Amino acid sequence: MSTATTEPVKHLKALGSKDMVLFTVSAILLLDTLAAAASLGASSIFWWVFLSVCFLAPFALICAEMGCAYPEQGGIYAWVKNAFGGRWASRATWGYWVNTAVWMPAIFILFAAIFKQLFYPELSLNGQILICVLLTWVSVFVNVITLNIGKWVPNIGAILKIIIFLVIILGAYFYTQDHGMANPLTFDTMKPDFTISLQYVPYIIYGMLGFELVSASSEEMNNPGRDVPRAILISSLIMTALYILGTIAVLAAIPSGEVNLVEGLMDTLALFLGDSELGKAAVLILGVAALYTFFSNAVTWSLGCNRAAAQAALDGELPALFGIEHPSRGTPVGAAVATGVVSTVTLLLYGFMSGSNEELFWSLFAFSAVIFLLPYQGMLLAFVKMRRVDADHPRPFKIPGGVWVAKLLAYLCMLILISSIVLLIYVPGTGMQWPVFIGVVITLVVGELIIRRSESH
Repeated sequence: MSTATTEPVKHLKALGSKDMVLFTVSAILLLDTLAAAASLGASSIFWWVFLSVCFLAPFALICAEMGCAYPEQGGIYAWVKNAFGGRWASRATWGYWVNTAVWMPAIFILFAAIFKQLFYPELSLNGQILICVLLTWVSVFVNVITLNIGKWVPNIGAILKIIIFLVIILGAYFYTQDHGMANPLTFDTMKPDFTISLQYVPYIIYGMLGFELVSASSEEMNNPGRDVPRAILISSLIMTALYILGTIAVLAAIPSGEVNLVEGLMDTLALFLGDSELGKAAVLILGVAALYTFFSNAVTWSLGCNRAAAQAALDGELPALFGIEHPSRGTPVGAAVATGVVSTVTLLLYGFMSGSNEELFWSLFAFSAVIFLLPYQGMLLAFVKMRRVDADHPRPFKIPGGVWVAKLLAYLCMLILISSIVLLIYVPGTGMQWPVFIGVVITLVVGELIIRRSESH
């Protein structure tokens, strides 16, 4: 295997335009985000529309421009490094990678909870954690095989996600014909509540991030200059429509106060498809499909983040372990194994401290979300700087309106991200989330020590 001190192997060109659309949909379209938004009630529709205009659209445009202008392996790492140097790029990549290693257990807890609901109601929390550990190491294996094979995990996951969303949307339409709306959607009910609802806004933002992820595999794309903007445009339209319509669908069936953030998906499908044998069979099939999408979601993010971490290690900015690649496939073996180890330890530690799967899910989610949002500040600042210092660089796609429009969009996204970070650490009506804050500080300090040690060697 190659290490950070040897010449990296040549990467196989494996990603076409359709692959990139499905990869992006698989990364961003999250069934758990749908449940979180629905638990907010009718005002979530306002937030989806408002944040789609003020955040998702400008963020997607920025990722499209950067992805085709600087199609370098590592994606966000390469962009920040071009603008601010290796140390800041490594800080961004560290947060990016750690989030995935900690977030993977959260998404696998969802998998285990639905597995329990479908097949084994008596399954203990310890049993669910064991399932999560097994899934973690299967995802490591997918990272090690070549992307022309591994890409089918997110591709199939994206197709199944779209099918599940469409079933929920159509099911809601027919359900409301007989039962009416569980949550009335009127102008008054959809008005935002700036007290309770604010704590859920970060999770909606969380569900809009990831357009940059596919660019971590830029050297494995057939034509990034053409395909990156196209893939981001198509995937953003798909996800905006499905998120808004899907949230309305869940609100049609279940009162917002009764939405279970871990098992609400199956409750919704059971309501829509009925108690007949055919309906139960359909729920089971879609439940298995949902299980696969949770797995594919984790794999999609690890495929991108491990490649960013590997590139940082190959440049000497992260430990050499992260830069170990398979000698013929060029896949990030070291980063993938490190992800598996951190994910496993996180699951075991949080499993001992949590009393339920929902508590475990949200403990992991809130901590990883803050870590996840931080690197995007660097990415957005890098976009602004490269527009200024590298204005003549070829950009197959360029946001129209000049540098001031570009700055406005970037700073608007930064403001919304900063607000989301604050709301994750200090929840209105609840107060300071000290475990989240302390965990973030420790993670950043550990990352800084690792980066400095890597540079000194």
